[in-house]
Amino acid sequence: METSNNTKKKIVVDRGRFVLEVMIVFFGICLFMIIPFFILPSLIDKKSILYGPLYYLLRALGILIAIPILLFLLNKIIDSQKNNVIVEDDSSPVSRFLNLYSVTGGDFKEQLLYGILILFIVFIPLDFLTYFLIPEMLEFTGNVLSTQATDAYLLRGYFVFLFSVIIIQISVAIYEESLTRGFLTMRGGEYFHKISAVIISSLYFGLMHFLYFFHPISRNYPVWFPLIWFLQTFIVGIMLSILIVKKKRIWPVILAHALNNIISAHAVWNYLQGNDFSLVAIYLYLPLLIISAVLFIIYLPRIKQGISTGFKEFKTYFKKDGLIGESKSDFYFRVFFDFLIGLLILIIGLFFLI
Repeated sequence: METSNNTKKKIVVDRGRFVLEVMIVFFGICLFMIIPFFILPSLIDKKSILYGPLYYLLRALGILIAIPILLFLLNKIIDSQKNNVIVEDDSSPVSRFLNLYSVTGGDFKEQLLYGILILFIVFIPLDFLTYFLIPEMLEFTGNVLSTQATDAYLLRGYFVFLFSVIIIQISVAIYEESLTRGFLTMRGGEYFHKISAVIISSLYFGLMHFLYFFHPISRNYPVWFPLIWFLQTFIVGIMLSILIVKKKRIWPVILAHALNNIISAHAVWNYLQGNDFSLVAIYLYLPLLIISAVLFIIYLPRIKQGISTGFKEFKTYFKKDGLIGESKSDFYFRVFFDFLIGLLILIIGLFFLI
């Protein structure tokens, strides 16, 4: 009983320290968001075509600057961190975070290939199936997003839309991947079980998308529409997080995320222009699905290996953690507490980042 209590205490303490760091980092990011949140609206009319791109671009730059600075300060201030965090090397948290963005001549092609495979094997088929099986999801997405001043580009002419969507979706991908995968997944994995960090960050990512449930327009649609968004982003979040844990590179997921958002935005833009989804499917998704099929056949051995490795990693979450001496009750406690931590980080994010 005493051993079990000690294990539960370790589970709580490790995650508690992580949540404290998350709170500090989120607060710091909030300070860096002052320009896009408060200053930009006073400088540029929200109806301007430049407002949305500048808003998202400043958010992306802010988070790329904020996280390394905050990790550096925390590493200097909290000396006890070195005794409580399990790391695989002696580098600082800042170095480990920045190394995620490194691209060398030797791995450039490898990172590019992984980004393309994630896009065509995961994102494209998933989005197409969602819109094909539930066409109203395209309508729901378009109506929800187009009401926001930062996404008004969805209602503009094509050239303004194209200019805006490229800047905005690249910025969104950098912001979201740096926060959820680069910080929450990787940093959480230094405090406790890596796949626990994967689950926690993916839960946060999924719940942030489920928040559209509270959008006034959502009242006109079934409750399971935002729930589909949650399930999509939660599952994809797990895949991307495991990839980053294994490869320790973030550009492949940023590339896949950005390109998928640009493609999806084209589908939404076409719907808002009055085009039927059948036309979107034929002219937009059909060529992409053909590319997906070709890539799947060419890289089948690599894809099978990646899926197998991912499942093996994921299954470790459902095994008792021998490193901390988990019992069966400790395992159930860990799973419950991980979901609780994911909810808690969501609340912190709502307070500081929205």
